[in-house]
Amino acid sequence: MSLSSPIATFPDGLDAFLDAAGWGGCKIEPLAGDASFRRYFRVRRGEKSAMLMDAPPPNEDPGPFLRAAKWLDANGMRAPRILAEDAGRGLVLLEDFGLARMRDYLDQWTDDEREVYRAAVDVLVDLHRLPPGPFLDYGMNEYQREVKLLVDWYCPAQNLYVDGAGYAAAWEQALKPLLPRQRPGVTVLRDYHAENIMLLGELHKQGLLDFQDALIGHRAYDLVSLLQDARRDVSPELEAEMFDRYVQASGEPVEDFLADYARLGAQRNAKIVGIFVRLWKRDGKPRYLDLIPRVWALMERDLMHPALEPVARWFDANVPPELRETGGGSYDR
Repeated sequence: MSLSSPIATFPDGLDAFLDAAGWGGCKIEPLAGDASFRRYFRVRRGEKSAMLMDAPPPNEDPGPFLRAAKWLDANGMRAPRILAEDAGRGLVLLEDFGLARMRDYLDQWTDDEREVYRAAVDVLVDLHRLPPGPFLDYGMNEYQREVKLLVDWYCPAQNLYVDGAGYAAAWEQALKPLLPRQRPGVTVLRDYHAENIMLLGELHKQGLLDFQDALIGHRAYDLVSLLQDARRDVSPELEAEMFDRYVQASGEPVEDFLADYARLGAQRNAKIVGIFVRLWKRDGKPRYLDLIPRVWALMERDLMHPALEPVARWFDANVPPELRETGGGSYDR
């Protein structure tokens, strides 16, 4: 076994894990990290390659990823197949989906955008035709926990003293109508966007990544995650076209579904603003701050829907216009 970077270090117990998996003596290439404590490596032996996930306890637990990956694979969805696992050490060897990430592909081949997004929407249609997986419910408590990240992290970073109780009450009022419409529910991957979708040889064959937080929830959640992407601009025209494609394929009633799409868009974008500030303040990862103006603009647009009127009033009363006009304010790095 050899490490191609002098900076990266091997996970504990890796030699024995790879030997048992039949990958002893392989070359290991560290890959760029994400917003978690997980690390990824590409392992090569001759012409073969695989992906190594290092999800070290106690900060990470590969169990939810393994459960979701196996369920998706068993139900015909293209999650990476599990080649070997040692959950106690946080080590998982996975099928390698290659280098064609949707985001990177579209940065180079912009003319294919519509075709690629159509395929990504169709994956959701197929996923939502399945019975919900063996996951917990995405209920009001979780929605509230997530939006609270904005008042816990963003507001202090902007020196804002806000009405936290009023914030929770506004979200309760806005989100309550969608709860009956997410029963019996569908599997929600929760981070379905262009950086977590791989193109597998053909544009319409798409591999799924980063689904370890899957829950049972609303059909609109992953759609809004895809079309209101924190990391990539999706034009309003393309968003509308793909929204219509999903509605036509799924048979959802347009008016209610559009309202719930706006609700979940605002909820998700509020959460992301809080997470990105937390990544800066707590984890020393300031690069995510540059994405906040895009996320803030998407949230502002969602707040224009009448279904978000209580939350929009809270923002009007608690976040000054000058911060909103600059895409969420500024940050002293």
